[in-house]
Amino acid sequence: MQSRAWKWIGLGAIAAIAVGSAVAVERRRRQQRRWQEYDTDEIRSRLHERFAAIGSPPDDPAVP
Repeated sequence: MQSRAWKWIGLGAIAAIAVGSAVAVERRRRQQRRWQEYDTDEIRSRLHERFAAIGSPPDDPAVP
């Protein structure tokens, strides 16, 4: 009787791992889709905006 209980516990654990893996893969796919939805020009313009917000570099040559 105890052997059957452990068998069901083991099967439940395997099922939980499989479901958890499937959820992780789906989240990764959704994240990848969001990343691929960005247009190259949109990314470039965002980077230019962020760089412009930082301002010009300091005139002191000792500061990298």
